[in-house]
Amino acid sequence: MTVHSLRRQNLIPVVLLLCLSCLSLCTYAQGKKKIEKLIQKNMELAARQYKFMASLTPADSMPRTYDAAQDKLVSSDTRWWTSGFFPASLWYIYSYTKDTAIRSEAERRLALEEKEKYLTSNHDVGFMIFCSFGNAYKITHNPDYRDVCAVAAETLIKRYKPSIKAIQSWQALTAPKSPVIIDNMMNLELLNWVSDEWREPKYKAIAIAHANTTIKNHFRADNSSYHVVEYDPATGKVLEKKTAQGYSDESAWARGQAWGLYGYTMMYRFTTEPTYLEQARKIAAFILNHPNLPADGVPYWDFNAPVDKHTLRDASAASIMASALLELAQYTEGAEKTRYISMAEKILTTLSSKTYLAKYRQNGGFLLKHGVGNLPGKSEVDVPLTYGDYYFIEAMLRYKQWYL
Repeated sequence: MTVHSLRRQNLIPVVLLLCLSCLSLCTYAQGKKKIEKLIQKNMELAARQYKFMASLTPADSMPRTYDAAQDKLVSSDTRWWTSGFFPASLWYIYSYTKDTAIRSEAERRLALEEKEKYLTSNHDVGFMIFCSFGNAYKITHNPDYRDVCAVAAETLIKRYKPSIKAIQSWQALTAPKSPVIIDNMMNLELLNWVSDEWREPKYKAIAIAHANTTIKNHFRADNSSYHVVEYDPATGKVLEKKTAQGYSDESAWARGQAWGLYGYTMMYRFTTEPTYLEQARKIAAFILNHPNLPADGVPYWDFNAPVDKHTLRDASAASIMASALLELAQYTEGAEKTRYISMAEKILTTLSSKTYLAKYRQNGGFLLKHGVGNLPGKSEVDVPLTYGDYYFIEAMLRYKQWYL
């Protein structure tokens, strides 16, 4: 064999490796382009759908869901816990489209929502005010919106119970009990943000205390979460661990797992405390490795619910998970980071299919179908949900900002 023949043989593996690398890069680029087009199409639809939804919603109310049987949009007053998600979504849509009609509608709805900055009857002032006014401030830098968030943070900490080192979620139906739900992790974003904006440490201190108490008492050995933990308000002792919206007290309610994933990822963003990042990673592992997670990434309404052809999926849980995974990927590396992004891409692609994404002027103007609010309570079952849309839009905007 000649020297030239040996050289040619040695070059073959190199050429093959280069070809495979180029093919992989081309496939990666094509995948990104596909997601980019999907986001553009969905956001353009969102602008049209939300204008349509606004036309169906009474001037003194907020959209809540849609009753397909009666072909009727169901609205709520601003005291309902999801009331802030409509203006919040409008601000997200405006940030993408710069559509002044969308902004005007957002401003009108904010004026309606503002009084809830004084709401003390439950913990949802974080959802109501921060998602709406917080987004508005980030986009417009109007100091009035910042001030509203500050008032809401002061309101929220009135529900903090030093004896249990947590913010009580609901009013106890039977005293003496202080119920805390995993959803409450989401309201800590308001406290963290206001603390940083105003350089006032007390809000973040309460957020940290609540997050630590929740890690201690809400999570099982497999890193799934209880929905509700009830405490004795006098002693801080755990009285009961149960569910209100899941399949059973010991089951993993899907949206509850999503709230936990999002909440601890967010806590790491504000504190860089490794414990919170590790907790988020543990929750992600529970979700992504669960044998009952469908291949398309949209979970059944509860991870432990018996699965048959009638078992409902929850698009709202999927959208929260997608948004959280995209942020969690920002704080991880290598194969782990890739896995989070890939699952978020899968979820966004599934939610953009005709199975889940509504057509223009259908679904009461909502984007996503097949959300599950409270199945045991027979409330908002297999319907569109405002928070499902909100986190779907947020996930798409996060993907565009971070990965395109």
